[in-house]
Amino acid sequence: MPTGPNARGTESTPSAAGAGRYAPSPTSDLHIGNLRTAVLAWFFARSTDRDLLLRVEDLDTDRVRAAGETEARQLADLAALGLDFDPPLVRQSDRLDAYAAAVAQLGDRVYECYCTRREIAEAASAPHADGFRPYPGTCRDLTDAERAARRQSRPAALRIRADSAEVTVTDVLHGPVTGVVDDFVLRRGDGAWAYNLAVVVDDIAMGVDQVVRADDLLSSAPRQAWLTEQLGGRIPAYAHVPLVVNSAGVRLAKRDGAVSLADLAATGRDATWALAWIARSLNLAQTGEQVTLATLLSRFDPADLPLTPTVFEG
Repeated sequence: MPTGPNARGTESTPSAAGAGRYAPSPTSDLHIGNLRTAVLAWFFARSTDRDLLLRVEDLDTDRVRAAGETEARQLADLAALGLDFDPPLVRQSDRLDAYAAAVAQLGDRVYECYCTRREIAEAASAPHADGFRPYPGTCRDLTDAERAARRQSRPAALRIRADSAEVTVTDVLHGPVTGVVDDFVLRRGDGAWAYNLAVVVDDIAMGVDQVVRADDLLSSAPRQAWLTEQLGGRIPAYAHVPLVVNSAGVRLAKRDGAVSLADLAATGRDATWALAWIARSLNLAQTGEQVTLATLLSRFDPADLPLTPTVFEG
């Protein structure tokens, strides 16, 4: 049943063991860190007999330019590493009605918010260690008259009333992670559906019960787990994997040189080289060893994965 990432389908028969997913955003070419996370998602899914689904997270249309061309390059790079995915390929831009339906399902717990980021930053308590500022509740209990007045000055975002719920999730690599759920955004003021809503709605619809992604998203897991339960879904198993960083210890980005497969190819390093580097960074291969995904899968054990960022010098 697995197919290459360019394959399409309208429906699939879910694996009895569930499904994992890889969900890139077509804002730029995938760099070696993105590809490493994709390989790990493949290892986690295939080692547990799960399907692995591909979802293109293309909601942020203000930032996406030539998204179709970027998506095509991303899919080609995933295929070049030998990664296969199970159908169907899902695009968030095709699922806007599903997000609206989810908000309707949440009913009167959803409310309008007119705050700017600056106003939230000035009113909120000190940011968390990851920089996140919890919403202070400014618009939670406005009267109808106050809402009507504020609509005249700016469009409303939509937030969910979470009542500061405390949620603990268990991550395969990090163990128990507890977070307090603030009244987070479901739809932005510009009308775009928010990440925290879309990924939860999609994971439920796609039967995803295993989420493997970079650990800079670890703090969002309690929030998304809470929303999953509000929408009648089952909380997935989480595995937040360490980032690939540059020599300064900062998350890898295009400005760091030869970081995409196209960049590497220009320096004489192909997808085979990239897979070997990824394998070494995961303690799955020795320097100079030629590897295949099948060989690496036979060696894969989550307990042996490094838990600290890996430095890549392009």
